[in-house]
Amino acid sequence: MKPIIPFVVFAIFLNINSIAQVNTANSTTKKPQQINKKMTTSANPYFNKTSKEKIKISEQEWEKTLSPALFEIARKKGTERAYTGKYDNFFDRGFYYCAACGNKLFESDSKFASGCGWPSFFETYTESSVQYITDKTHGMIRTEVVCGRCNAHLGHVFDDGPKPTGKRFCMNSISLVFEKK
Repeated sequence: MKPIIPFVVFAIFLNINSIAQVNTANSTTKKPQQINKKMTTSANPYFNKTSKEKIKISEQEWEKTLSPALFEIARKKGTERAYTGKYDNFFDRGFYYCAACGNKLFESDSKFASGCGWPSFFETYTESSVQYITDKTHGMIRTEVVCGRCNAHLGHVFDDGPKPTGKRFCMNSISLVFEKK
């Protein structure tokens, strides 16, 4: 038994050291380009900032239409790493749209600095801008937020936001497209 103890201590040290290296690397890396141009051009026939029509297409069609990074988040319910999204510390005045379909989701007046690492809002643009789904993954019960038009995964909503709603819509930057007022 005793010869194993130094190995376990060494393995723990290596794990802690690798975590520190990853955190250091993350803090100095340049933010990745988050928006693929084909999402906002005619190459994406589903992107329309004025339509309210629900979009029901196959996941294969979405995969052909969206960038790989957006497909991973919006259709496979992924999550971008905290503090890496372009809208985390972004406070220009304007509107945020679904990056997959162009549905208007949030106004900049509802954005706040939550410190959680993802762009946060205390209310949606309209009640029908988003839909809510109970999410029981990762050993937690959370409320997933999806686009009200195309069902793209946007993030989650929590009950720890500021007044007047008390909500914190914690969104993935890559799922959003911003347009200045």
